[in-house]
Amino acid sequence: MAQTSLHYKGPLKGGSYTARAPVKAPRVNVVPDASSAALGTLSTAPSSSSSGWSTSTTSRRVTVCAGVNRRLVQRLREQQRLEPLTSSRRFALHAVAAPERAPAPAVMKTVEVDLGDRSYPIYIGAGLLQHGELLRKHIPGKRVLIVTNETIAPLYLERVRAALLEGGQLQVDEVVLPDGEEYKNMEVLGQVWDKALQCRMDRGTTFLALGGGVVGDMTGFAAACYQRGVHFVQVPTTVMSQVDSSVGGKTGVNHPLGKNMIGAFYQPRVVLVDTETLGSLPDRELASGLSEVIKYGLIRDAPFFEWLEANMERLLARDPEAIAYAVERSCINKAEVVAADERESSEGVRATLNLGHTFGHAIETGTGYGVWLHGEAVAAGTAMAADLSYRMGWIDASLLSRIRSLLQRARLPTLPPPCMSATQFRELMAVDKKVLAGKLRLILLRGPLGNCVVTGDFDPAQLELTLQHFCAQAARAGAEGQA
Repeated sequence: MAQTSLHYKGPLKGGSYTARAPVKAPRVNVVPDASSAALGTLSTAPSSSSSGWSTSTTSRRVTVCAGVNRRLVQRLREQQRLEPLTSSRRFALHAVAAPERAPAPAVMKTVEVDLGDRSYPIYIGAGLLQHGELLRKHIPGKRVLIVTNETIAPLYLERVRAALLEGGQLQVDEVVLPDGEEYKNMEVLGQVWDKALQCRMDRGTTFLALGGGVVGDMTGFAAACYQRGVHFVQVPTTVMSQVDSSVGGKTGVNHPLGKNMIGAFYQPRVVLVDTETLGSLPDRELASGLSEVIKYGLIRDAPFFEWLEANMERLLARDPEAIAYAVERSCINKAEVVAADERESSEGVRATLNLGHTFGHAIETGTGYGVWLHGEAVAAGTAMAADLSYRMGWIDASLLSRIRSLLQRARLPTLPPPCMSATQFRELMAVDKKVLAGKLRLILLRGPLGNCVVTGDFDPAQLELTLQHFCAQAARAGAEGQA
């Protein structure tokens, strides 16, 4: 007898699967078929369950005998869960994903962020997105809202959803935001709350950030505010978010007058870093994230800076071992700083993570959010901070040269945009979050490689010279580029 082939696209639960439909369906039991170890013949049996077809086999393919509810088949076809290939009264049901558990990751590193009873792990490894158990064990409720963007959703949304549903205990919804720093604002953030309210999500819900730094910052802030706080999980997919923004609990949105001016400290329950997601990252985004990696070497980890000098080309070539090492080393540095000073106290060490950011945030605000990537602005800001440190006599010329060289090798800018003036820099830096009692504080390098200070005790005249020098150089470079 000829048979119709149907493809089932639903989630798999352990060693079984269930095709769900809003109509009553028979329960289907598996009878082994001697013709193939991967093929079983199914016969229908009455059942009060309306959840659909359920099998106890781990086979990838089974054959459904005549007698299957035709109305159910038609409804599943309409929902595009079943795709008819030929016509008949017999059906073959193909699971898109294998019901067997994904093999354990070959290498997975865990970095702990030590915050007492709010401590959480950072899992780092290749292929971790398919290991839903790493996320599920940190999700206490039954509801999950995945927040992602239009770029990441086609790449990883279904994979993460399937991993979460694998345990059969969670209900998963999603909201897809526009992609870009220019959308990191309260208006777009409202879409997350709209979706949560439409789905009647309660305080037991977990908001899961799937994407880069913008998605992570917005999702965390949405979680902090929704019903005064719901659970929060980070699944970063860019270098920038994997090495920096996903760790430490800084969340928020931009304001027209300043970057990240509206936000909260709100820690995730877990950070899952799948380094394979960096394979789909554009070269410009990869380079942008490396600015934060370089930062750790400058402010506290001299051996890491020297490793970066020796391995930058491997990182740009996306060498898996080099990428994994850089991500892990960066997360270790970030975790240690956050554990020592979670909320960036005025006398603490967390502000040192903002090397180059005061200049960089001015660039992002001054040019319009999204024109320069965050890491690009931080790179130019790091070059400016290093220049001021040199003018203050706090670092020598050789270190200044090494910093510029490494940034350039990472394909990052070392000059601000030509459209910005020293006056504009001063005005924008005056509203920086590190301003204390009306006094601007900067993170500057001081002493041997790996040392820095948070200080307002710099010479304003030297700052002015740095601003004038860099703006003049940028304007000159811009004019030459247009000639």
